[in-house]
Amino acid sequence: MAKKQKFYVVWQGRQTGIFSTWEDCKKQVTGFATARYKSFENESEARQAFTAGPPRFSTQRPAKSAVVATGKPIMVSISVDAACSGNPGIMEYQGVETSTKKRLFHGGPFPEGTNNIGEFLAIVHGLSYLKRNNQSIPLYTDSKTAIAWVRNKKANTKIKPTAENAALLELVTRAENWLHNNSWNNPILKWETTVWGEIPADFGRK
Repeated sequence: MAKKQKFYVVWQGRQTGIFSTWEDCKKQVTGFATARYKSFENESEARQAFTAGPPRFSTQRPAKSAVVATGKPIMVSISVDAACSGNPGIMEYQGVETSTKKRLFHGGPFPEGTNNIGEFLAIVHGLSYLKRNNQSIPLYTDSKTAIAWVRNKKANTKIKPTAENAALLELVTRAENWLHNNSWNNPILKWETTVWGEIPADFGRK
């Protein structure tokens, strides 16, 4: 008996929509940190689900999500990272070409910063850099927290304002405003450190 065809809905991925094969769906969700997708038995159900939006709780099979850990990073991309000595402490961040580790931009050092703030600013700086250069390539970060902050367009930091970190917090506000006032097509992907090693933008201070 022939295997019954399934249809795959991608609500969040490199491209969204309805796909008729798992291979096409996998291309959109593998390595995409905030991917939301699900399979359906027929096209009608898939279209209804796509229109309704993603379920509150994801129901995709964990085994499919694990493709991220067994695959390889997309080398035509940029990677960002931050380093902070203390919490808070002196912080800086950078963005590099993933394949060559060539530095593309750098911020800091800033006094009384945190690693989460640095990771957040690095992603926003990276998105701005890619937009200015008309590049639709992915951006890698190893910070789930920063990905969430960018997704929510808000840096949920608890750091207290001081005279020393005033310039840094002003930069955070500017980054939040940029997220609210701009759009981008670049996938923000989680760098799988346990499988791939340190992210290419790492400062090497561990």
